[in-house]
Amino acid sequence: AKDGETYNIGGDNEWTNISLIEELIRIVDEELGNNAGQSKSLITHVVDRAGHDLRYAIDPTKIKNDLGWEPDTMFDDGIVKTVNWYLENRDWWENIVSGEYQNYYEKMYSNR
Repeated sequence: AKDGETYNIGGDNEWTNISLIEELIRIVDEELGNNAGQSKSLITHVVDRAGHDLRYAIDPTKIKNDLGWEPDTMFDDGIVKTVNWYLENRDWWENIVSGEYQNYYEKMYSNR
């Protein structure tokens, strides 16, 4: 690669926002043994606004062509591994969700 070159790193996956959240719910329900579909009631739809993204997509063509880069993990496997990591590491993210992390951050960095 040339110095200063910019590359988009992606896995050739396009998902609408709603399709991705439905897939995440399906995986979590499956991993936790929840009643399939029951968690969908937790989805809160918001009114679309100007500039509201309906999907996110990254074109990795340049990095593939220039550097021969390919993802090691395909999305379907990676999303399950990611969900499982969060399920197995509740202490880590519950600290953030509870606001305790913010208290730590303010204590450590507010006087700089």
